[in-house]
Amino acid sequence: MAFSVIDLKAIGLIVVDNPEEVQIQRVPPQDRMWPLPPHWLPRPIYRYTPLEIRSVKATAKIHDQVAQTQIEQEFYNPNPRRLEGTFLLPLPKGAHLEKFKMEVNGKMMEAELLKADKAKGIYEEIVRKAKDPALLEYVGRDLIKVRIFPIEANSTKRIQVSYTQVLKKDSGLVEYSLPLNIAKYSATPVRNFSLKLEVNSSTDLKTLYSPTHTIEIKKSGTNRATVGLEQSETKPDKDFQFFYSAEEQDLGLNFMTYKKAGEDGYFMLIASPGFERKKGDIVPKDVVFVLDTSGSMSGPKIEQAKKSLLFCVNSLNDQDRFEIIRFSTDTEALFKKMTEVSDMARKQAKQFVEDLKAIGGTAINDALQEALERKPKDSSRPFMVVFLTDGLPTIGVTNEEEILKNVRARNEGLTRIFCFGLGTDVNTHLLDKLAEDTGAVSQYVLPDEDIEVKVSSFFTKISDPVLADVQIDFGKIHVSKMHPKKLPDLFKGQQLIVLGRYDEGGRARAKVEGKVGEESKTFRYPVEFAKEDTEHEFIPRLWANRRVGYLLDEIRLHGENAELKEEVTDLGKNYGIVTPYTSYLVSEDMPAVAMRGMVPLNERVESQAFMLRQPEAASRYAPNLLNGREKSGDIAVLSSRYGKELQTATSEQALSQSGTELRRYAISGRLQRQIEPLTGQPMAADSAAAVQSQRRFVGARTFQMENGVWTDTAVQSVKDTAVIQVVFDSPEYWELVGKLPELKDVFALGTKVKFAHGGRVYEITSSEK
Repeated sequence: MAFSVIDLKAIGLIVVDNPEEVQIQRVPPQDRMWPLPPHWLPRPIYRYTPLEIRSVKATAKIHDQVAQTQIEQEFYNPNPRRLEGTFLLPLPKGAHLEKFKMEVNGKMMEAELLKADKAKGIYEEIVRKAKDPALLEYVGRDLIKVRIFPIEANSTKRIQVSYTQVLKKDSGLVEYSLPLNIAKYSATPVRNFSLKLEVNSSTDLKTLYSPTHTIEIKKSGTNRATVGLEQSETKPDKDFQFFYSAEEQDLGLNFMTYKKAGEDGYFMLIASPGFERKKGDIVPKDVVFVLDTSGSMSGPKIEQAKKSLLFCVNSLNDQDRFEIIRFSTDTEALFKKMTEVSDMARKQAKQFVEDLKAIGGTAINDALQEALERKPKDSSRPFMVVFLTDGLPTIGVTNEEEILKNVRARNEGLTRIFCFGLGTDVNTHLLDKLAEDTGAVSQYVLPDEDIEVKVSSFFTKISDPVLADVQIDFGKIHVSKMHPKKLPDLFKGQQLIVLGRYDEGGRARAKVEGKVGEESKTFRYPVEFAKEDTEHEFIPRLWANRRVGYLLDEIRLHGENAELKEEVTDLGKNYGIVTPYTSYLVSEDMPAVAMRGMVPLNERVESQAFMLRQPEAASRYAPNLLNGREKSGDIAVLSSRYGKELQTATSEQALSQSGTELRRYAISGRLQRQIEPLTGQPMAADSAAAVQSQRRFVGARTFQMENGVWTDTAVQSVKDTAVIQVVFDSPEYWELVGKLPELKDVFALGTKVKFAHGGRVYEITSSEK
C-alpha cells in the first residue's frame, strides 16, 4: 500500500489510501512545431489534493448528566479521480454509538466502535505511516472506524454520527468535551463550523463556562440554556471543553484547583447569581448618563452616542431613577434631579437627546461634579455614572490629579463611574483611575468601532445589580495574588471568575459577602484546596495572564519598580505573554498571508513598537509601548485595552487572541482594523488573529514556534542545559512515548518539539543531525 495521507478537516478524519503519484507531463522537443503527433501530446497531470471540508455541524443535548451528541460533516474530493479510505472519529471513552449515517452507492455503511485499548494500535499505526504524530493526543479514547469507497471525483461525501455518554461530575461541576483540535491536520481553513449545546437541568442552572472557547449563552427560564459557537474560515487548535452546574441556592459557587506536588497551587472560583430573578428581588438603582457634546464629537460619533444613550434609558427598570447631563464648554442637565422612570420621563429624555449638538470645549471636571451632586444623601441604592467622552479636559480644571482629587472628595458609598473613551484622544490614566477608584470599569471604543453596539451591550450587562461590595474569605487557608484584585459587583446573568494562588491544601468554607441596598448578605460554601490535582490545566495560564495584566496596569498607571518588572518578566517568559520585557510582536515565523494589507513600519512606529529577533531594538523600543508614559493617543489606548484583555480573559481562545492589536500596531502603526488590499473591507477576525506570534497551549504548558521548532517556554527555566535529542519515529522515540504517556499531547505537536520534563530538556527532531 502506498503512503497514506491524513486529512482531518473536521472532528472526524479520513485516511486516504494510495493517493495517485504525480504523472510527469511529456514536454515536446524544442525544435518541434504544432500540431504534434499524438504520441507527443502532453498527458494530463494528476496531483493528489487533500480532501476539503464544506461544513461541520455539531449539536448536543444535555439533560442533567446525560449528553447526546450529533456530528454532521461534509467532505469534498477536489481530485479528478475517485478515492478510497477510512473514516475515523475519536470519541470520549465509554461513549455509546447510536447512529452512523453515510450512503455509498445506495447502501448505508456500518460503523465499528473500537474501545480505547484496540484503538491505540490504530492511532499509532497511522502515525507511523503518515509520519505525523498528531493522532497521539487521542490515544486513550474510543474510536469509530468505517471503510469508505468510493469517494467520487469532484464530489461531496456527507457523514452523520450520533452518540451518547454519561458526563462526569466533580465538585458540583458537570463536564462536557468535544474533539476539535484540527488545525495541525488542515492545510486550508474549515469553511463553516457551528456548535450548539442545549442544557436542560432539573434544578436551576448557575455556572455555564468554557475554559477553551468564547461562547454565546442564551437563557430560557431558570433551568434551560443554549450555548453557541460559530466560526467560518477557521482552523481550531483546541478541543472544546464546557462546564456547568445546577444549584438551588440564590448564588451558585463552584471551585476548581490545580497543584503539583511540592509547589504552590492555583485556584479558580466561579460565583453565579443565576439568570432569572423574581420581580420583587430586582434592586432599584440610580443612573446618571453623562455625554460629551464638545465639537470633536460631531458627525457619526455624536449620532451613535445618542442612539446608545437612548437604548440605555429604554433598558432601565421601572423602579430605577435617572438623569442625563450633557457637557461641552458648560454643562446642562435634563431634570436637575434624579427622576423616576416613566413613559413621560423617557419621552422627555428622547427629545433632549435628539436635540443635542456637538460644539464647544470639554469641561470634564464640571460634568463629573454635577453628576456626583445628583446622588441623594439618604439613599441606599446603587449609584451609577455612565460617562462618555472623546477628548481631553480643556475647560475649567484640566489637571488629571486635581480632577481625581475632586471626585474622591465627593465619592461615597456605592458609587460606580463607568467610563467610555471614544476614540484615542482621551486621557486613559484619568478614565482608568476614575473607574478603578470607584470599583467600576473603563472601556475604549476605537474610531472604526460602533459606539452604539459597545455601550448598549455593556449597559445590558450591568442593568440589574445583584450584589455590591463583594468580599470573599477562605478562613484558615492562606491565599494570595487574587485577581480581580478588587472584586466587581455581581449582576444578573453574569459570572464572577476569581483566580489566585494558595500554599497548603485543605478543606475550608468559602464565605461570600455583599450588599443589596443597605442589607448585607452572606453565603457559605464548603471548598477543598487540593494537595495535588493536575486535571484542570487551564487554571495556571488564566491566572498568569490576569496577573500580568494587573501588573502592567500598575506600571502604566503608578510607575515601574524593580519588583514589578521582575515578576512581569518571569511570568511573560514562563507563559509566553507579550510584555515590554519579554515576548515581542512580529514573528519571523508569521505566515505571509498575515502580512497582507500591512504598511511598512515608519519612523513614528519604529520608536514605539517591539521587533522580534532584534533584542537590541526590543530593549530600546519596548519601554515606550506599555510603561504608561503616554496618557493619551493610540499607544495609551492600546496599552489600556491590552491590560484589560489579559485581566478579563476567561478562555484559552481569548488568551490566544490577546495581543492581536499590539501586533497590528507594531506592523502598521494603526489601531484601526486592517483593510484587505483586494476587497477594501476590514480583515476578518481570523485573519487578524494570524498576526499573533505562533503559540500552542498544551495542558499547563505554553509552546512558541522558534526556528521551526515548537518550544516549551519552561525550557528556559531548566538548569541542566544538556539537550536529549530523539529522532521522530525511531525506536527511541516510541520508547519515550511509552514511558511518558502523560505527555501524549506534547508529542502530538509535531516532529520538531522541544520540551522540559523531570529537570531535563528533550528535543524531538525530524531526522538525524
